[in-house]
This record gives sequence, structure tokens and C-alpha cells, in this order.
Amino acid sequence: MMSRNPTAGWQSGMPGMPGIAGSNNLPAGPSGDQSRAPSSDGGTGPGQSTVTVASYPDYPSAQYTVDFLSDNQFPVERAAIVGTDLTLVETVLGRMTTSRAALAGAATGAWFGLFIGLLFGIFTVGNWWAVILVGLAIGAVWGAIFGAIAHAMTGGRRDFTSASSLRANQYAVTVDATFADQARQLIGRMNWQGQRPAGATG
Repeated sequence: MMSRNPTAGWQSGMPGMPGIAGSNNLPAGPSGDQSRAPSSDGGTGPGQSTVTVASYPDYPSAQYTVDFLSDNQFPVERAAIVGTDLTLVETVLGRMTTSRAALAGAATGAWFGLFIGLLFGIFTVGNWWAVILVGLAIGAVWGAIFGAIAHAMTGGRRDFTSASSLRANQYAVTVDATFADQARQLIGRMNWQGQRPAGATG
């Protein structure tokens, strides 16, 4: 008997992130049913049975498949790209010191000061360049001060900078069950035409 909800742990409707890699624990083919309900615009949501029609180890391949479906008049509002086995990766960019924190704060403050200077410069009669430069300088100084203070308050517990990203081990293209046959036919045509995305597994 087919499992009703093998993808309960999935997060449907994950926004596509091209830098994300996808998972090896995808449900096999049509058993990838997932409950989602129609949204107000006719899309999918909880309560609407879905089927996995293809799976890929990278996002661009899944994106290419959905784009091919769209180009062939498939109702792509009935489709979704689902990333599984998500992993949070924090990439360390470098060491953070008080001086670097002050420099970063100065850059941020300078942009804010430039905005304020431009705002006041519009209503200034005469040397409006001076108003802009003063605003930029004041913003940079205060930004540097606050940046240094904020870093000092961490007490050395985070002396590095980093960037976080989500990665998945697999990407599945899912569609509403009523459109599964149509999607499979189009994907089969795509593969037959030699347009199969690299790394396709389904």
C-alpha cells in the first residue's frame, strides 16, 4: 500500500537558492506524495496530493526542468521545487578586530550620512556640496564609534566574520497528482530531445 505522506519532513515552497547543493532520502518516484492545499490563486498547498516527477542533486537542474515545463504550457503554478536534507553552513570570512569593526561601522555610517546630507542638501541654498560632505563625515565618525563599541561588547566571543547559507543534498520537482502524467510526458520529451539536465536522477 502506498505511503500517504512520506515527505512530512520536507519544507515545501522553499525559495530556490542557486548556491544550494540537494538529498539522498527522496521518496522514489510516484510515492513522493505530499499534502498541500490549494492557495487563493489556484496554486498548491496543504491538502493537495503531490507527486515527485524528477529529482536532481543541484538546483539549476531542477530549475531548468521547471522552466522547460513552463515553456511547454504546463501550469507551473501546480509545481514546486523541494530541497531535502537541508544543512546550515556558516562560512568564516576572516578575523574581526576592533579596528576592522570600526572600519565596517564607518562605511555603514558614511552611507547613512550621505543620505542625510543629500536630503538636507536639496533644501540648501548655496554650497550644498558642503552639507553633503559634512553629513558623510559625521556619519562615518559615528558609525566607526558604534562599530568599535559593538565589537568590544562581545568580549572577544566572536572575533570573526562569517556568512550563512542553506544547502540541500537533493532537489525534487513535484506537481499536483492530477498533472503528474502530463509533467512526466514533457520531462520524457525533454530527455528524448537531449536536453536532460546534468546530474538528473529522475
